[in-house]
Amino acid sequence: MAVFTYVARNPQGKMVSGRTEAATQAMVVKILKEQGLTPTSIQTGVAGEAKAARRKQKLKRGGVGLDDLVLIARQLATMIRAGLPLVEVLNILGEQVEKVALKNVLRQVEKDVQGGSSFYEALSRHPKIFNQFFLSMVKAGEASGLLDAILDQVAIYMEKAASIRRKVKSAIMYPLCVSIFAVLIMILIMTKVVPVFEEIFKGLDEELPLLTQIVIGISRFIREKWYIGLAGLVGVIVLLYQWGKTKSGRHRIDAFKLQMPVFGPLLLKVAVAKFSRSLGTLMRAGVNILGALEIVAKTAGNVVIEEAVLKTKTSIQGGESITKPLVDAQVFPPMVTRMIEVGERTGALENMLHKIAEYYEDQVDAAVAGLTSLIEPLLIMFLGVIVGGIVISMFLPLVKMLEAISKPRTRKNQ
Repeated sequence: MAVFTYVARNPQGKMVSGRTEAATQAMVVKILKEQGLTPTSIQTGVAGEAKAARRKQKLKRGGVGLDDLVLIARQLATMIRAGLPLVEVLNILGEQVEKVALKNVLRQVEKDVQGGSSFYEALSRHPKIFNQFFLSMVKAGEASGLLDAILDQVAIYMEKAASIRRKVKSAIMYPLCVSIFAVLIMILIMTKVVPVFEEIFKGLDEELPLLTQIVIGISRFIREKWYIGLAGLVGVIVLLYQWGKTKSGRHRIDAFKLQMPVFGPLLLKVAVAKFSRSLGTLMRAGVNILGALEIVAKTAGNVVIEEAVLKTKTSIQGGESITKPLVDAQVFPPMVTRMIEVGERTGALENMLHKIAEYYEDQVDAAVAGLTSLIEPLLIMFLGVIVGGIVISMFLPLVKMLEAISKPRTRKNQ
């Protein structure tokens, strides 16, 4: 038995707080309901009361993320399973959430449901908050009468998706931060260290080595014409951004993401895991295969994957199997298409998709760990080569100067 701290509203509308022991949060909701109380916040442990108080004091601003939707889905499932009416559940969630944007949306959804709209219709008026996957799962849950169970599936799916996203971000952020730090060091060397050597070299009669001339030229450009380089960089970024908005540009960029060295295999594993988990979850919720494929295509996040999934949908409409267009797309690994073929043939496609998702989620974990250990020595090597090259270029003329000084002395001694 765990200790739960709760804040609830009594029949007179006053807020009361307290602590109770129960096995699960759902049991706490049931106990409070029997006492005529409407819970607005339930937290595990004594710290829950302080957390609830902090929530009342200040609301957070900012966008609604996957973690927020996971919390919403999980709490909706728990309270609906406990027998609370949907309007009451939405009212509780509206008071409990920490973000202003989500609080306003939940209040509007509550009003729409009170006005006679279905839960799906009320949510679908806020497509920026609730994506196509979330809406389709809610629609399937309402149609089947298993909204609580399906919302649990939504929470599990989104938890997995959020976990993978965090891991990929951490894998990309580490080399990005190190690279930015390296660029700042290079700029510092070029603007502060190299000019000192340049002044020393002005007194030399001999021509400077080519490597030294290149480094000094880059240093002058950074010091005197940095705005040209900055304008060029901004221009390239803007052009790439605009090109990425076009159909052909987006297709090429997304194709390059899946094929680029080091990060390409990782992004492909993420795409396969997302495709398998999304399709399997939708099918388990009772969404038909054509509708599920359309939703998966819209939420793929990569045009190449989206096109492959839409071709699969067209193929199925034409009476073909799901496997052939996936093989023809040459995007999905052979193991994936083989497992889907076996699942389709045996009638266990939904279970096979979940097995594929679990396998590739584990592969993402391994790839992130391997990538981190691989990138670190590569970055150190890169920095060593760059810094070493600059140091050598600065000392080459000094070596020549020392050789020139030592030659007359040698002749004089002879």
